[in-house]
Amino acid sequence: MITASPNIPEEQVIENTLRPERFAEYVGQEKIKRNLDIFIRAAKKREESIDHILLYGSAGLGKTTLAHIIAKEMGVNIKVTSGPAIEKVGDLGSILTNLDDGDVLFIDEIHRLNKMIEEVLYPAMEDYKLDIIIGKGPAARTIQLDLPRFTLIGATTRLGALSNPLRNRFGSTHRLEFYTPEEIKHIVKRSSTILNIGLDEQGAQEIAGSSRQTPRVANRILKRVRDYAETKDFSTITGAIALEALELYEIDRLGLEPTDRHILSTLIHKFKGGPAGIQAIAAVTGEEIQTIEDVYEPYLIQLGFLARTPRGRVVTAPAYRHLGLTPPDDTQDTLI
Repeated sequence: MITASPNIPEEQVIENTLRPERFAEYVGQEKIKRNLDIFIRAAKKREESIDHILLYGSAGLGKTTLAHIIAKEMGVNIKVTSGPAIEKVGDLGSILTNLDDGDVLFIDEIHRLNKMIEEVLYPAMEDYKLDIIIGKGPAARTIQLDLPRFTLIGATTRLGALSNPLRNRFGSTHRLEFYTPEEIKHIVKRSSTILNIGLDEQGAQEIAGSSRQTPRVANRILKRVRDYAETKDFSTITGAIALEALELYEIDRLGLEPTDRHILSTLIHKFKGGPAGIQAIAAVTGEEIQTIEDVYEPYLIQLGFLARTPRGRVVTAPAYRHLGLTPPDDTQDTLI
């Protein structure tokens, strides 16, 4: 499945080399870039660290890349971790006390921090203080450590899962949107140059159209199509070669993969098009609820193939037609 995150170390290394390092190289998200650029220039003029930043949006849209660019533009170091990786207060304390003034701490999947860690993070974000309890029982005492004036950048795919106290402590919050076909095509062309892959205009267009409007997916499809082209001894990826490779990988021209089609088909055949609850869909398809909500559902909704209603998920008329089926008379043509 090309949509899923890579577990192969070589894949991760390649993905990191494709990341832009400056705002000038970063394609798309123009409004966010303008706001962050003003934010950073003002902070540098005052010789201060920037305020804490929260980035949210679907997976693969560039939250991690933006965090690295912010640190690069500020001329500071960045420490990267994730919510699930911080298991104990001591883990967070070790990370915070090893930062320098102005450094960026990037926490991916910040919505998965446990509540005890969050409580320690509040004074660290507001007052740059770390409260540590030494000892147990009646002999326990609290000491307070001063922290460097760091910047926390949090990233999440589920803004609603963050507690209000944590969300309110971020100085600015930015939502990353899906990319336009032209933006994705620009990204694919840039990546092909970096990876030394021959790619013509039509090939770039076919890959961009199948990329789910997501840079991460676009780069992975480019690499898989390159593999196919190399096995066939083609030096350049043309539109025809790209279509052959996409058909082999079972990716259609809108970027739907077998699991996307399985979810839609399940809703149509098992639940008469819906409405159906997410738990029922997960049980029938064999996919995890969080995977459906974070990986598949956002793009299906973006395409207008799936609608969320108070009673559950509903398949729309365009989805029926895309699957070669005739929609029932009462099926909606647009999102509810």
